[in-house]
Amino acid sequence: MTSSLIGLVSDTHNQWHNLQKALEILRKEGVSLIFHCGDLTDPELAAYFNGLRVIHVTGNADYASGEIQRALLVQNPANFSGQWFSGEIEGKTIAAIHGNDTQALATLIQSGKYAYVFHGHTHVRRDEWVNTTHIINPGALGGVRREARSFALLDLATGNNRFVILEDD
Repeated sequence: MTSSLIGLVSDTHNQWHNLQKALEILRKEGVSLIFHCGDLTDPELAAYFNGLRVIHVTGNADYASGEIQRALLVQNPANFSGQWFSGEIEGKTIAAIHGNDTQALATLIQSGKYAYVFHGHTHVRRDEWVNTTHIINPGALGGVRREARSFALLDLATGNNRFVILEDD
């Protein structure tokens, strides 16, 4: 277990059972920081993140974005919820955005300012480099099924990203 390991989830779309499975695995891996790349959709799902630090970016299906933000901040004042995130974690510059605004996503990627850009929205896993920027989409935990349900584990110390595929019930 390493403190440089972070979890990436996206597009929960109220599928609490998949969120619960993903968070159980992430906790076993020793992850304490989760990026949620949008479309959590239900503020009540914030309770599943208890004991974790969460950086949540608002998705196009997060109609209750204010309630989601409040629920996450009540749980942990260090949590973040907003349209997009830009910051430094363990010496790495990171941006996160849902990805439905493709121009904003492209701008973040092309800026060259970030070591990592995380996004969701497409429900398709992505792990690629554009120049010096590592782009990761963890796939989807719910909503339209374009491929198997998944999330990602990223080691910020090594840059190694691993997708975890959830088994269907």
